Amino acid sequence: TGNPHINVPFPQMDHQEKPPEENLTELMEFVLLGFADIPHIQWFLFGLFLIIYIIILMSNGTIFLITKMDPSLQSPMYFFLANFSFLEICYVSTTLPRMLMNLGTQRRRISLVACATQMCFVLMFGSTECFLLAVMAYDRYVAICNPLYYPLVMNHRVCIQLVTGSWTIGIPVQIGETYQILSLPFCGPNQIHHFFCDIPPILKLACGDTFVNEMLAYTVAVLFGMVPFLLILGSYSKIISIILKLPSATSQAKAFSTCSSHLMVVVLFFGSAIITYLRPNTGNSEGTDKVLSLFYTILTPLFNPMIYSLRNKDVMMALKKLLLYILAL
Repeated sequence: TGNPHINVPFPQMDHQEKPPEENLTELMEFVLLGFADIPHIQWFLFGLFLIIYIIILMSNGTIFLITKMDPSLQSPMYFFLANFSFLEICYVSTTLPRMLMNLGTQRRRISLVACATQMCFVLMFGSTECFLLAVMAYDRYVAICNPLYYPLVMNHRVCIQLVTGSWTIGIPVQIGETYQILSLPFCGPNQIHHFFCDIPPILKLACGDTFVNEMLAYTVAVLFGMVPFLLILGSYSKIISIILKLPSATSQAKAFSTCSSHLMVVVLFFGSAIITYLRPNTGNSEGTDKVLSLFYTILTPLFNPMIYSLRNKDVMMALKKLLLYILAL
C-alpha cells in the first residue's frame, strides 16, 4: 500500500507514527486564514484592499516626493514627515501584498521562515513608527514651547540622529523576540486566525508553556509602545498649556492646527496597537484582533497623508505646484 503519509499537507496529521519530540519540530508551515470566514466577499475584499494599497503607495509617495523637492518644505517637521511617509510604505508592504495574494489565489499557506520574516518586519516597522511619532511630538514641543532655540536644538545633525535612532533602536530587540516566538514547539493546529503573522495568534498555536514569551511580548510592547506614547502625552500637555497662554485666539488656532493632525495620527495608531498588545489574552478575541490590526497596519497609513496634507497649507501649496508642473509637461 505504500506510506499514506508521504504528502501530508498539514504535518500535524502525522502524529500516529512519530514520537512526540520529533513531531514537535514537524510543523514547517502555517495557514493564514485571514478573511476565510466570509467566503462570499473575497473578491470584493481583494478589490478594496488593492485600491487601498495603491492609494497608500501613491499618497505617501507623493508626500515623500514633495517634502524632498519643494524648497519651502525643508524644515525638520517635513524631514520627519518624509521619513514617516516612507515608513508607512514599508510598513504596509509587509502585510498587504501577502494578504492580496491570499485573497486572489485562496492559497493561504505561509512557510515558517516567511512567517518569521513577516513578523519581524511588522514589529520593526511598528516600533519605528512609535519612536518617529514621539520624535515628531518632540519637534512640535520645541517649535511651540522654545521657538527661539528651535533652529539650534533641531539642527540637521540632531534630526538625522533622531531619525536613525527611531529606525534602528528596535531592530535587535524585535529580531530576538521573533526568534524566541518562532523557535517555540508547534505541533498542533497550524491555522493562524489573522491576515498576517502577529504575536498573539501565533502564541496561541504553540505547544507547551508560552508564559515567558507572553511576558516578553508585554515588556517589549510597554517599552516600545507605552514609553513613546507617554512621551508624546508629556509633550502635548506642555504644548497645550503654552498654547492656552497665548494672547490672541488667532495665534492659539494656528498653534493648535500645527499639532492637531499629528495628534489624530497618534490616537489612531497607538489606540489600536496598545489595545491589541496590552489587553488580557482572552480565548475568542480573533475577530477583535483582526479589526484592531487593520487600524494600525492599514488605516493609519491610508489616513496619514490625508490628515497631514489637508490640514497643512504648505503641503497643499507644494501639491498644487507639483500638479501644475506635471500638467505643464
